[in-house]
Amino acid sequence: MRAMILAAGRGERMRPLTDNLPKPLLPVAGKPLIVHHIERLARCGIRQVVINHAHLGEMIEACLGDGSAWGVEIQYSPEKKALETGGGILRALPLLGEAPFLVVNGDIWCDVDFSRLHLGDQMLAHLVLVSNPPHHPAGDFVLEGDRVRVDQGARLTFSGIGVYHPRLFATCQPGAFPLAPLLKAAMASDQVSGEHHQGFWIDVGTPQRLAELSSQWEGVEARKSR
Repeated sequence: MRAMILAAGRGERMRPLTDNLPKPLLPVAGKPLIVHHIERLARCGIRQVVINHAHLGEMIEACLGDGSAWGVEIQYSPEKKALETGGGILRALPLLGEAPFLVVNGDIWCDVDFSRLHLGDQMLAHLVLVSNPPHHPAGDFVLEGDRVRVDQGARLTFSGIGVYHPRLFATCQPGAFPLAPLLKAAMASDQVSGEHHQGFWIDVGTPQRLAELSSQWEGVEARKSR
């Protein structure tokens, strides 16, 4: 399976940290956040990685190069102006191939095992959902068994991690557009599966949550060293 890391966001909520540094390069435990993603993908056996970028994208390419430092091959999908999640994935499809592929938001942290995520027959998407964080108490989608719905009920939050089939984007036109309407249309035809990941997850969307992640990381490392 190939993987894509979404790294084109401007990071408005992270300002002023992102005025001169793209959000994926913000440091966590001594290395850029995006490097942690690449290392975890490599450990799970994923060798081909696509990264889109827009804001200060040349800095991302300069930092990561061709990926050989981590045993992966990185291809880039530059965007003159950020195309949102759906538009960014559509633009990168020629690099992702014809098989289902994994997509990870570049501004989250999660300990889910990428290697066990897969797309079932006839499914267009498989989403990793998490318990609702304090900053998003209403959640996004309902999980009924292994199917994800937009129905009324107890909702969970979309983690920013999913496996998608290229057919999900079959009717899309180039340009900027969100991913959510495509997912909701696929849910209506019962073609989105999902799971509730109950491990660690955080949306690293603000300086405060970045500091929280760094603090929790240091605590985990400290416990390991005892």
